[in-house]
Amino acid sequence: MTLDDLRVFVAVCRTGSLSAVARDLSCTQPAVSQHIRRLERELGLSLLERHPRGVVPTPAGLLLQNAAAGGLGDIDHALRRLSDLVRGEAGSVRITTGATTVRHFMSDAIVAFRRRHPQVSLEFETAHSSRSCFDALIAGGLDLAWITLGTPVKGIEQRPVIELPWVLAVHREDPLATKPLIATADLAGIQLIGLPESTTSRARLDAWFTERGISPASDTSVADWDTALLLAELGLGHAIVPDLPGWRGPGHPDLRLIPIPDLPTLWTGWAVRRWGALSPLAKAFADTVSHNCPGAGVPQQASEQSEKREEIVSGRL
Repeated sequence: MTLDDLRVFVAVCRTGSLSAVARDLSCTQPAVSQHIRRLERELGLSLLERHPRGVVPTPAGLLLQNAAAGGLGDIDHALRRLSDLVRGEAGSVRITTGATTVRHFMSDAIVAFRRRHPQVSLEFETAHSSRSCFDALIAGGLDLAWITLGTPVKGIEQRPVIELPWVLAVHREDPLATKPLIATADLAGIQLIGLPESTTSRARLDAWFTERGISPASDTSVADWDTALLLAELGLGHAIVPDLPGWRGPGHPDLRLIPIPDLPTLWTGWAVRRWGALSPLAKAFADTVSHNCPGAGVPQQASEQSEKREEIVSGRL
């Protein structure tokens, strides 16, 4: 059993595909299978079940995956920091997040951090959902993830930074554009621009619609919040999105953003494997973003809830 065997196994469990892992590693599928077979021979157990759409871990495989993922993350993180010391480099901070996050939440912070730490490398890895960010953190090699906060995730600590109320985005000539507020009843007849699948924001919005018995028509879907806002500005439908910094003002004369007070707000912020294990540079970058993020500030109740979530995840409660 080698570290590479375990890394490949954890990656296969995470993606559910031998071929996807082979592509990521620039090797053949038989080479990936060889790592799995070596583990199975040594342990004397089957670790994966084959299905038409991929593979899933067996109960024994799930046990090994849960044990290996956290340990590999710690090892990879330590090896990266040791490598920085050997090469005499100032270090690096690696962040995974959505495609538009830097524009909306980190621009000022990146400039401020670069001025204080000009030799430090900032590396961004794009993810398509909070779940993808969690998987990347657990797999190792990354320091921080900027996510939309949701339910607790085992092995992950979440920390809220900025609260985002929901708004209805419409063209200025839309009948709803003159309303000061959007009531729940106003949403029954809208032409909804669908948010990205498998994201926390989409799940929250769908659950809220279901609770209220609303099924808005939708014939358009997008890959990110910015695209939803752009299509609404062009008059191609209605977008229900978080009130993102930067979309108000003279740069978008045809866009109206109307508050939806009945819809519970979203929180965005940081996710890490363990705050106590972060490098000083990673902590400094996280704090810089929190201090420079427009509208940042965690109410006491939200902070207490976050601390309680972290205690639950870490097993202290």
